[in-house]
Amino acid sequence: MSARPWLLALLLCGALPGAAVAAPAAEPSATACPANATELPVEALYGRWEARFGDLPAPADVQMGKHPEYAGSVRGTIARDGRSAQLSGDIDDAGFLILDESQDGLSISAVWAGELQPGTCGREFRGTWRNSSDDRTQPFVLRKIGP
Repeated sequence: MSARPWLLALLLCGALPGAAVAAPAAEPSATACPANATELPVEALYGRWEARFGDLPAPADVQMGKHPEYAGSVRGTIARDGRSAQLSGDIDDAGFLILDESQDGLSISAVWAGELQPGTCGREFRGTWRNSSDDRTQPFVLRKIGP
């Protein structure tokens, strides 16, 4: 028994109820990831991150969310070694994630400058952390671990 060509055409076009044919799922594209941080929406920075500094064994816990005063910026906290500090910052025009860290909420105690890592889709930054009081620096890796 041969199928009628018009019936087959209707089935393939999905014109008959319950007869829709699903299109194959598109493969994720490497180009879907931003090429640099300037292409990253600020909302991609919101969430929970893990920060590692130099060769220190314990990671720090970072939380970032919408800045209440400045559009396009983030505000958050970092908890490490039983202490916490405030963070605020954004992506600058050169594509660096710049975060100001404050122990007291008034003065800047450290500055972070990091670059988005290629192929991580906004989930990893690497850069330099600089202590404001003595200019001591340490490399850091910031990886997103949750919403």
